[in-house]
Amino acid sequence: MNEDTVGVVHQMPTRMTEPFEVGVVVRDLELMERFYSEVLGCPAVHRSRIPESVGAPAGLGGELLVVWLQVPSGGRVKLIRPQTPPAPAESAVPLTARQGLSYLTFHLDDMDPTVAALRAAGARPLSNPVVVRARGRRISFWADPEGNTVELVDARGGDPEADPPDRTEA
Repeated sequence: MNEDTVGVVHQMPTRMTEPFEVGVVVRDLELMERFYSEVLGCPAVHRSRIPESVGAPAGLGGELLVVWLQVPSGGRVKLIRPQTPPAPAESAVPLTARQGLSYLTFHLDDMDPTVAALRAAGARPLSNPVVVRARGRRISFWADPEGNTVELVDARGGDPEADPPDRTEA
């Protein structure tokens, strides 16, 4: 994409009809459902068993259990547990050290209670310091109990003019 195309809206041949969803493959479905619902406030809204007759030809490897979690601000996270446990996720730091999808971002009004809950739920901070101030926002990256990376963002970073992008807080 070049600078001439930034901000240009193109007419799509079709329109999206449902909120955006992202799938996260997990080893322990119950643990991860509890983590995302209790810590990040994403309640389960649907559960389904995907039979091998659908999962295999779709490229998903076989039978799956799927739980859809509703993100309060819109969109959904699908927790996917295959019959054969997947290899453990490894959180790469820096997060840009690997290609592809790297993390889920949750925008909050105040991250402080969530940061405390993440610690109590067994998540591991990846940011150092744990909360970083940048351009009027605060950001914080965490590995969930299975190593998947989540980002928290809130607008409590202070005056954007007085808060340069490289300033951090402990």
